[in-house]
Amino acid sequence: MSGDEVIEVSGLRKDFTVRVRKGRLRREKRTVTAVDGVDLTVARGEMLGYIGPNGAGKSTTLKMLTGVLTPSAGRVRVCGLEPVPQRTRLALRIGVVFGQRSQLWWDLPLRDSFDLLRHVYRVPPADHAARLRRCRALLDLDAFLDTPVRQLSLGQRMRGELTAALLHGPSVLFLDEPTIGLDVLSRQAVRGFLAELGAAGDTTLVLTTHDLADIERLCRRLVVIDHGRVVHDGTIEALHARYRSRRLVVVDLDAPLPDPPPVPGAVLERVEADGRRLTFGLETATVGGLIGRLSGVAELRDISIVEPDIEDVVARLYVTGAR
Repeated sequence: MSGDEVIEVSGLRKDFTVRVRKGRLRREKRTVTAVDGVDLTVARGEMLGYIGPNGAGKSTTLKMLTGVLTPSAGRVRVCGLEPVPQRTRLALRIGVVFGQRSQLWWDLPLRDSFDLLRHVYRVPPADHAARLRRCRALLDLDAFLDTPVRQLSLGQRMRGELTAALLHGPSVLFLDEPTIGLDVLSRQAVRGFLAELGAAGDTTLVLTTHDLADIERLCRRLVVIDHGRVVHDGTIEALHARYRSRRLVVVDLDAPLPDPPPVPGAVLERVEADGRRLTFGLETATVGGLIGRLSGVAELRDISIVEPDIEDVVARLYVTGAR
């Protein structure tokens, strides 16, 4: 494992044995492959989006990376450790926020949960206080620090879970659906906190989510898994380029333009409002170049830019991968 890589995975595979009913009284065993030969490296300080449809294998991958599940085949190193045989040591190096699993004490005030976790991880008091102070400020925790966890709203509890996962100073933070079910303000608070955490460069983040807005706002690199295999590993921009999704420019005119001029590097997608609204898809053309070309032949009333929708692109990728 090189000095810049905190996660290194090669040929990762996980098989499950299930029993399938055959007739009324008979069952037979069948092997189901949840993860099928995943190769993955994640550098120190990187923010990685790891996504896929339900049943694609993303949660199974995370469970193997954190030592919850034993791989059927392949090699895994996280922070230089083998997750299953060295799980206790690994727990001191990683933080985990997994959906419905809480690391907070249900009947205790949030403050007491944080204090107990200091003892569990044997964190020096000064380090614990400094990290808690930072989380209190960035996640606005003070209003409910003395509230029992069971009385917290979902958004408040998620902010508490994030804090609990970071108080021991982990090198890697694994997040499974951290904004699911949150209201708009709580979602913004969590995203803002994670963005600042990632920008500091001290913590590697691995994020799984169905909310692709999380990925767009937080992660430069996107890994898409489907049927247990990686089907895309690269930037979001590369994904758009691969599926030819375009930025759209909508131009409203003062008067109809019956014969719009061709614009090199742009495609006229739609003509609406009796020729007063033109929608162009940009390929190699710039917005400025397009507007300059049109302003020479028509009076422009309004211009709007529509960014490509990553959800549509990923949906097309799933369909293509299923064929």
